[in-house]
Formats: sequence, structure tokens, C-alpha cells
Amino acid sequence: MKKLLLILSLLLLDLSICAQQKENKVFFSEALSMHLPKYKSNSEKAYSRRDYKEATRLFDSLVDYGLNGSYMNDFQFNQLNSKEISLSDFKKPTYFITYASWCITTEGEIPAINELANKYNDKIDFVILFWDDQKTTKKMAKSYNKNIKVLYVNELNNKDGHVVSQLKHSLGLPTTFLLDRDKKILDIRRGVTHALNKSFEESFDLNYNSIYDGIANHLLGDKIYNTNQETVAIN
Repeated sequence: MKKLLLILSLLLLDLSICAQQKENKVFFSEALSMHLPKYKSNSEKAYSRRDYKEATRLFDSLVDYGLNGSYMNDFQFNQLNSKEISLSDFKKPTYFITYASWCITTEGEIPAINELANKYNDKIDFVILFWDDQKTTKKMAKSYNKNIKVLYVNELNNKDGHVVSQLKHSLGLPTTFLLDRDKKILDIRRGVTHALNKSFEESFDLNYNSIYDGIANHLLGDKIYNTNQETVAIN
């Protein structure tokens, strides 16, 4: 009898801990509501002064102290065949980029992510979300290999403005979210920018190193991986 009571007590304790953990889970939308207004106000002032260093610091601070650790909402998107898919349908750690066709990529960006997706698709889901219509997204998808899932949301037809306001209009484009299996945000990053006079090789190296850094430090979850193992070249 005492043994049974002990087992029941431990079971109730586990249930209580699980319930507390669920209650303490903060979603991305909630974290944005708490921290975005102050960030926007301060960043607009920094950009108006052309203080880009301060603007970058403010973004990093928002990510590090306001958004990292929150859980991405289970947003729904459209696949290229128009069928809906949810973020929770991706079961691996996820390298998730929000994009638009009018964003101009640096020359080496797409080749770099294609190569990394080829290497790590067994461990990571690579997902690119375009804010475009189906026709435009299908055209853009041709640049990415089969190991990258290309999705879209047509803002004109989207019935859930929540998705648009949270993922498109909050942090700008392009933005990369590094998510663990439970869709907890481990980091949020902006894309690589560089001078136009960079060669393809230089552009590829910069993008490859930046993307791999995020993958190695946040998504692989294995101590044998480190940025020194795969660094191509940092110019």
C-alpha cells in the first residue's frame, strides 16, 4: 500500500511539473507584444540618426533578451501545390527563413544554403517561406534544391492576418529563425550583406560560414560539430 501511494505521489508530482512547464511557455507572438514596441521606437530613432551600429545592437538585444527562448506559434502556410502545412509538421530542428521575391539575395547565398541543405537534411529541416503568390513562389523555388521546402503565404488572400503581422511586418525581411524540435527559438538572424564588388567565391564563403555558424552552434546539438571543422573562408 505504501509503495502504491509513493508511486501515485510521484506521478502527481510529474503531472504538476508538466503543467507548470506548459503554463510558463511563452510563445513568439506574446514575446513580440511585450518587447517589440520599445524596440521599434528606439530603432527608428537610431536609423533616423543613421546610427546603424546602434540599430544592430538594439536588434541583437531584442533577440537575446526578448525573443530567444520563446516558442514559435504553429503558423500555417501553403505548399507549392496549394495544400496547407503547419510549422509543427516539421519534426527536426528547423532552419526557417522568411523571404520575398523582391528581396535581392547576395550572389553566393542560394548556392551556400543549397550545399548545406544537401549535407544536413537528414538532421535539419530547411524551410523557406515566401510572402508571394503561388506563381511567383514556384518560380523562385526553382533556385533551391529538393532538400529545401519552399512555402508561401499570399498576403492578399491570407485569412489569418496574425501570421502576416507576426512573421512579415515585425522584424523585416529576410529573417532567419533557428528552431529546435519543439520549435523553441534558439536564435534569430539577419541575412549576410556585403559590398557589390565581392566575387562569387567570396560571397559564397561569407554566406556559407554565416549559415553554418547558426547550424553548428544551435541546430546540430552535437559537441563534435564546431565552426572550425567546416569553415570555408572568412574574407
